[in-house]
Amino acid sequence: MTAKGPVKGHENGDSGADAWRLFRGDGQTRTTVFPQAPPWRRFGGSAGGGTPRPRPYLIGPAEADVVNAALLLRRPLLVTGQPGTGKSSLAHAIAHELSLGRVLHWPVNSRTTLQDALYRYDAIGRLRETNLRRDREGPAAGTGRGDRAVAPEESLGIGSYVRLGPLGTALVPSAKPRVLLVDELDKGDVDLPNDLLNVFEEGEFEISELARLPEDHARVRVMTADPQTWTEVVRGRVCCSEFPVVVITSNGERDFPPAFLRRCVRLDLPEPDEERLRAIVRAHLDADDADGAAGSGLEGVDDLMRAFLARRARGELATDQLLNAVFLRRGGVDLDAEGLLDAVLHRLGGTV
Repeated sequence: MTAKGPVKGHENGDSGADAWRLFRGDGQTRTTVFPQAPPWRRFGGSAGGGTPRPRPYLIGPAEADVVNAALLLRRPLLVTGQPGTGKSSLAHAIAHELSLGRVLHWPVNSRTTLQDALYRYDAIGRLRETNLRRDREGPAAGTGRGDRAVAPEESLGIGSYVRLGPLGTALVPSAKPRVLLVDELDKGDVDLPNDLLNVFEEGEFEISELARLPEDHARVRVMTADPQTWTEVVRGRVCCSEFPVVVITSNGERDFPPAFLRRCVRLDLPEPDEERLRAIVRAHLDADDADGAAGSGLEGVDDLMRAFLARRARGELATDQLLNAVFLRRGGVDLDAEGLLDAVLHRLGGTV
């Protein structure tokens, strides 16, 4: 159960300065009414699913022009910058502003391969289904039905064992381009950027398991990375009609090969200055005020702004940490309590 605004004392059996404390650490059971979550941590789906609702995303006109250049050129946008500068959020902002639907997300790690992003074929699952069918129907299962021979591909529905990955789904023909977020490409294998070159240039790929099927099985319906969504693949080839909006993020942990960089438009997101930070706080928190009072998102938070800027000069901080601090302050949380501000505005790099 949730309620808008800070926790009220009468709702939780507390009052005064302790009203915001939901958990007390004393082992006592209480009936608690949770306050409404921060705007950027509210989810639009049903229980167990959903993504955060779109929130305002602010960048400067120069950075926005770089984004537009990538859109017009149909080239991937390589976004670099410090943690917390909004690299991943940019993909969601583009999809929201241009009404391009759900963002396809491809998180990259050291074990990621291009195959993972294009499609997966569950050969083991299909083999298991073949054996189960043979056990149920006997040795003739899959070889005939009445007077007509039935190919194994037809009887087993091979499309049920093929699922397109986020990149594969982004290349499915559509009226509008899809937005694909390739998150933290620099964490992947050193050869992964080069592996992407051909797909980015050609805008297509082959599903070899479907390409080998006979002509009377040229059209196969396969699952996509979108929930409960299927698409038809013809002769095993997926070729886009509009090149997707590809946003690639990097924390600068590794340099990319020149051949890959040549095919991208590069955007380096700077850390927002104080003026931009204040605009971000207003955009995220003012719309959430019950009275809609303009500028109330910054009321009484000048000390938090100063603390954030001072700490960021010494180490690494993310903009959403400032938003967290402001949200807590506005909810009645005493950030001067021992160690609490340090826990919220903790450094992201170096010694903890």
